Amino acid sequence: MARTWTAAGACMAVIAAGFYLSITNGMFDMSIGEVAKTLLGMGSSREHELVVFTFRLPRIVLAILVGAALGMAGSVIQGVTRNGLADPGILGINAGAGLTVVLYMFLFQGTVELTGWAAVMAMPMFGIAGGLLATSLIYLFAREQGRLDPQRLILVGIAIASGFGALTMYVSLKMNPNDFEMAAVWLAGSIYSANWKFVAAMVPWLVVIPPLLWWRARTLDVLQLGEPTATGLGAAVEREKNMLLFGSIGLVSASVAVSGSIGFVGLIAPHIARRLVGLRHRSSLPVSGLIGAAMVVLGDFIGKTIFAPAELAVGIVISIIGVPYFVYLLIRSKS
Repeated sequence: MARTWTAAGACMAVIAAGFYLSITNGMFDMSIGEVAKTLLGMGSSREHELVVFTFRLPRIVLAILVGAALGMAGSVIQGVTRNGLADPGILGINAGAGLTVVLYMFLFQGTVELTGWAAVMAMPMFGIAGGLLATSLIYLFAREQGRLDPQRLILVGIAIASGFGALTMYVSLKMNPNDFEMAAVWLAGSIYSANWKFVAAMVPWLVVIPPLLWWRARTLDVLQLGEPTATGLGAAVEREKNMLLFGSIGLVSASVAVSGSIGFVGLIAPHIARRLVGLRHRSSLPVSGLIGAAMVVLGDFIGKTIFAPAELAVGIVISIIGVPYFVYLLIRSKS
């Protein structure tokens, strides 16, 4: 337990450092004193309020929420499939959400006049619908004799992701240049358009699903012993797998809907968490969320500062780190 609290404290310190760097640095630099006065409403200027509350703070908060959701979802998916190389993107959820969002941009962008919440939430709702479509296809093809096979799940997910990816590319090529550029940025995984309505759309998922996943963490531990052993110990294996997978799919779909496809967070965060706190999911699950949040916050800060005034999508920054780590994991698994 001491290791868990130490790791959680270290992760929160990294998130706090990322928060400080992101909120004080940018095209308009601010001191920590100016930020504090703005947050407390102590006579700050209109420019400071605009920078903090409209541009930077919602972006940081959304990065924390998305990173936490992807980190926890990755931990659950790796636990259910008993495969340390499994990642939410491998299941095709990202690709499904990406396809429906690109279809929305292609079919409706500029032709439908929406206002208020509808204008902000139209694209996320299409993303969630795409994630649910991918989930339905996964369950349709991955079930064998009424049971959800973990290895078949990954193979079906890879096939669905490839098919949706090809369709997304085809639709993208039919777009006009402006919409194509917007779609490409979104598909790369970016939170540059973050706002408080996106944050509000993410909060319910983070309030409801993670406590349920943590509550079933002992079941994830039992599943690591193999399905026959888990059944012998009295676990309702199929029901538990369905519950855990639906929870993780909900987190991933909500994240992709507001931030695009940010890869490798769900792969890397659980591995680091297990190294820090061990294999018990009651410890590794929340730490995976904190590590994921730290990765996205720092990745977004790097992306918006290293090539300033241009911005690099956070998904690209994390992929630059994630690809070598994935190769390392492959080599390590073979040895």
